[in-house]
Amino acid sequence: MGSFEITHGEFQRTANPGKTTILALGKAFPHQLVMQELLVDGYFRNTQCDDPELKQKLARLCKTTTVKTRYVVMSEEILKEYPELGVEGLPTVRQRLEISNKAVTEMATEASEVCIKNWGRPVSDITHLVYVSSSEARLPGGDLYLARTLGLNPEVNRVMLYFMGCSGGVAGLRVAKDIAENNPGSRVLLATSETTIIGFKPPNVDRPYDLVGAALFGDGAGAMILGSNPIQGVERPLFELCTAIQHFLPDTEKTIDGRLTEEGISFKLGRDLPQIIEDNIEGFCTKLMKVVGFNNEEYNKLFWAVHPGGPAILNRLEKKFDLLPEKLTASRRALMDYGNASSNTIVYVLEYMMKEALKNGKKDDCEWGLILAFGPGITFEGILARMLI
Repeated sequence: MGSFEITHGEFQRTANPGKTTILALGKAFPHQLVMQELLVDGYFRNTQCDDPELKQKLARLCKTTTVKTRYVVMSEEILKEYPELGVEGLPTVRQRLEISNKAVTEMATEASEVCIKNWGRPVSDITHLVYVSSSEARLPGGDLYLARTLGLNPEVNRVMLYFMGCSGGVAGLRVAKDIAENNPGSRVLLATSETTIIGFKPPNVDRPYDLVGAALFGDGAGAMILGSNPIQGVERPLFELCTAIQHFLPDTEKTIDGRLTEEGISFKLGRDLPQIIEDNIEGFCTKLMKVVGFNNEEYNKLFWAVHPGGPAILNRLEKKFDLLPEKLTASRRALMDYGNASSNTIVYVLEYMMKEALKNGKKDDCEWGLILAFGPGITFEGILARMLI
């Protein structure tokens, strides 16, 4: 699942020597497809809850998220085997991790295999692995299990990024960029994998954010191959990563608050998150844009690959920068088709952006753009990139 092939003749721009390029993309999902219009009845049936007020609230949230379909690991079969997951207040972190650890490895493996196939070089040519997940906890970590399952060289250099939430995918790109540019000839596999099993809970009036999670988040995996100096005729560069920066906002630690408890991960999300992002994002983006001479009046000359944390965040960015509606089409489509799949979602956004560019034959004002994500901290992750089609 998730194959996306591009021929050599579809690329028009040349990568700069020494700069990291994304050479291939891949994605994978669990088999359970959830249609948003059927979610409410299924969720309340599976958790044996009959609170009409909570049910109406979830129905409203399902409409406002703009999500249409999602893939999830959770299934009726899992609930039959682990009925305690649908019961309030039981210590179930062991059971959740049993399911999650296996599921994220399977999805990451499938996404990576698709990515490697699209790349076109043997798996033995991968020198580094960056693995991202907020959905597992174990020693050794998922990076080792993924490396073993893929058959990577035991000497592959591994890095794990755990519990970074929605900013994890772009953080992984930043780390992979540094590795690629400091290790000439290296090829980095970046893999992300997430499942909501770790945070699945029955509805509760004292935990309103659980309903937001039920209405918004999805499961899946993403993968990218990165490296500098692409081999002509063998590798097909998609994006060049020019500059990557990270910034955290002081005194916002509680705005996105996640804790691993005996009942799994519990999240609290501040209502002011979209406003905080809107109030602080301009200077962050300007710092990236200045690298290649763009000023703050030229936002629509860029492409925007934004992690869709939710429709409110995308709406605030569109308003803040007076963006043309099509600038966030890829982000909105990824949200609609897959929900917020945490660190994976930026892979889906970039793939939709590539498909749209190829379809429209764009070769002019969308060469430069920003890859953005926001996570706990509040942490901003940003990359100034070039599209190489």
